[in-house]
Amino acid sequence: MNSIDIAGKVAVVNGASRGIGEAIARALAACGARVVLSSRRLDGVQKVADSIVAEGGKAFAFACHAGHLDEIDALFEFVGNQFGRLDILINNAATNPYFGPAAELSPEAFDKTVDVNLKGPYFMISRAVPLMAESGGGSIVNVASIAALMSLPGQAVYAMTKAGLISVTKSFAREYGVKGIRVNAILPGVVETRLAAGLVDDPSVQKWLSRIPAGRVGQPQDMVGGVLYLVSGQAAYTTGTTLVMDGGATLG
Repeated sequence: MNSIDIAGKVAVVNGASRGIGEAIARALAACGARVVLSSRRLDGVQKVADSIVAEGGKAFAFACHAGHLDEIDALFEFVGNQFGRLDILINNAATNPYFGPAAELSPEAFDKTVDVNLKGPYFMISRAVPLMAESGGGSIVNVASIAALMSLPGQAVYAMTKAGLISVTKSFAREYGVKGIRVNAILPGVVETRLAAGLVDDPSVQKWLSRIPAGRVGQPQDMVGGVLYLVSGQAAYTTGTTLVMDGGATLG
């Protein structure tokens, strides 16, 4: 892990209080990056940042709701004032408030899912682009989902937002590659996090997971290696792509 050369780079990881975001933030810090961890609630993300600092890393906590544009603006204003640059952005924050028949989804749940999973990442990237351009380039990794590629019962709007995030990834990669900004996405399968707890605990899902090539549910740490590759110089010629990390679930 520490062979990845990102020492001194400035990274923002949203949705970093637990799960995949926490694992990525810890890995970036272990590789020498200065990491700004953000989440809706400051207390959760502050604990992670304090733990990273206690282990010798450089970490800063910032409260930012990924669905609130004013808080996104404040986050990137902080990054600009504090560091004067940005090299890495990890869009990990997500929500899935509704699990059930597509036709019974409430407008409120629809709006919340779109705001956090799609609108938020779009404007996170929009605010990151000027800072990265001033720094000579950067790398953005969006955490999408295999739900974008396959029909999963009860997750119509969640899947829609993740498919949209793949489209956002490709659009920004095409438009801002000339400025040295690379944009890629990872597509996790079922990973054992609080967001996926309902799926992981479902006996039918457990049976399905036992039959995929990996034979198990994913862990947040399983997502780290792909992200470290994508943000590093080793992926200098990689942009606009999606990296499926699902234990072989999408093989059928």
